[in-house]
Amino acid sequence: MLISHKRFAIFTLPGLVLFCLCFILPVILILGEAISDKSAFGRVLSDPLFQKGLWGTIVLGTVAPLFSVAIGFCVAMALNRMKPGMRTASLFAISLPLTFSGLIIAYGFILAFGRAGFVTQIAALFGFDPAVVGALIYSPIGLGLAYSYYLIPRVIMILLPAVQNFDMVQLSVARSLGAGYLRTILEVMLPQILPSLVSAYCLTAAVAMGAYGTALALVGTQMNILPLLLYSKISEGGTDLPSAAAISLILMALCCIIIALGEVFVSSGKNRRRSH
Repeated sequence: MLISHKRFAIFTLPGLVLFCLCFILPVILILGEAISDKSAFGRVLSDPLFQKGLWGTIVLGTVAPLFSVAIGFCVAMALNRMKPGMRTASLFAISLPLTFSGLIIAYGFILAFGRAGFVTQIAALFGFDPAVVGALIYSPIGLGLAYSYYLIPRVIMILLPAVQNFDMVQLSVARSLGAGYLRTILEVMLPQILPSLVSAYCLTAAVAMGAYGTALALVGTQMNILPLLLYSKISEGGTDLPSAAAISLILMALCCIIIALGEVFVSSGKNRRRSH
């Protein structure tokens, strides 16, 4: 037993050191910067720009993950019906967006859906106004769609194992008893894979709230969200570093709370299944 504990400590030590250097130490330094000005948190919380940015971040971090979870669930169901070879190839294509940075994704959407994008030009051939179609990608709706481009693959990676482990015979039995397809999904399948759904939603919500590269390239300062407000505080014209540190701590706390709630829900769901 002593040897196993020693091996556990040896293998966990590098990860612990990396966690302290890359997370704990930066958080301590940022906290020190924030409390160097005792009025920093009060100034930030009373700032109308921060209040609007917090609301915008919450809305974006709620709607985009919901849309991504809905689409990701449908894709996971389709992948589950594929043959292993086709599923592997499809997963390779689906996971490609995860290798791109937010700026690359934003520029790709601009080239496709911008005012001179090829999708916009094709839509113009069918009578749509290029100015209206091209402006959509620079709006909050367009930003949400761009976020969903790299949130949906994350959802699929989480939901696919849960869908594969689900016994589809239960759906057949429910339908044989007279239930419709949609009702069998909502009342039979979704309750059993709910922990995975919640986990996928919380993860993508935290990613959406903390991302800034895509938003910076697409909407710039036209949309007020906390990552862009934080960027404006630390850019070349920004001089209020204590306020920037306070905003970063609030944003980090918001993301950590979402992830923690997801973990608590998943853990409670596992405990309930074990008790049964």
